[in-house]
Formats: sequence, structure tokens, C-alpha cells
Amino acid sequence: MDRAQKSELVAELNRTFTETSVVVVTRNLGLTVAQSTALRNKMREAGASYKVAKNRLARIAVEGTPYGNISDLLTGPTALSTSVDPVAAAKVVVDFAKTNDKLEIVGGAMGETVLDVNGVKALAELPSLDELRAKIVGLVQAPATKVVQIVQAPAGQLARVFGAYAAKEEA
Repeated sequence: MDRAQKSELVAELNRTFTETSVVVVTRNLGLTVAQSTALRNKMREAGASYKVAKNRLARIAVEGTPYGNISDLLTGPTALSTSVDPVAAAKVVVDFAKTNDKLEIVGGAMGETVLDVNGVKALAELPSLDELRAKIVGLVQAPATKVVQIVQAPAGQLARVFGAYAAKEEA
């Protein structure tokens, strides 16, 4: 990797760190190519990314971003999982680590807040942004539905009364 490629990689990583909501640092303890590809595909489906980068370059890229505190976590064979959704990357990494012992969660960060392993696992248990939006829409719609039912109830009662009178006169 020559100097231009390194500076390009640092710039790309720096851009990623400024645009993301969460960074999860993992340690690769012998993942196969197929396992790494499966993890990357799951990340992509969740709207997150998984990138293996040289620790020295990642430390340079993290400077000047809210994630400057994670440079201590960047030792050994590490990889960075990032996402705009604060929960997506953590969820995928924790689920993958449950089924594969060759992926170790080292820690992470949400902005300037550094997370340990338990913090990342707690973050993964939270509902995702889409799930929260669905719950909010459901909460907003429920009162509107009840209002419509209450408003329509008198009209329905009147229709039943008129129907009863009509049936009575026919008989």
C-alpha cells in the first residue's frame, strides 16, 4: 500500500467517523473469508458496514472526530463496524458473535461515549430506529382510530333504530 492509498483510506475512514452514529470495535480471531463475507452481507442488509483497517491508519483517521476515545481499543487484528442507526451495527455484531466464537467484541463508542463489551450488548438489545418509528406511528394512530369509532357510534345507533322501525312497519 503506497502513501497515496494510505492517505485515501485515512480520508475515507475519517469521513465514515464523522457521518456515523456508532462504532463497534471487534477482534478477528481467525474468521474465514466465507464468515467475513456473511458478516458483511448481514451488515449491509441492516444498513451498517464492516471494515478491516490497519490500526495505525484508523488511529490517524479517528483524530478530530467524536470517536477519538476509541484509539485505545485498536490493538491486534481489529475491525470496525459502523452505522448511522445507533443500534444496527451493534445488533448485527452481537448476533453474529453469539454464533461464532472467532469474533470477539472489544468495545465501541456512541459519539464521545466509549462503550465496553456490556455497553455494546445493551445497545444491541434496544429497538432499532425503524422499530421505534413503527411504535410511534402505532401510538399516534391508536387515538385517531378510537376517535373515529366514537364519532361513528351515534350514526350506527341511529341506523339500527331506523332499521328496527322499518322492520316493524313491514311486519
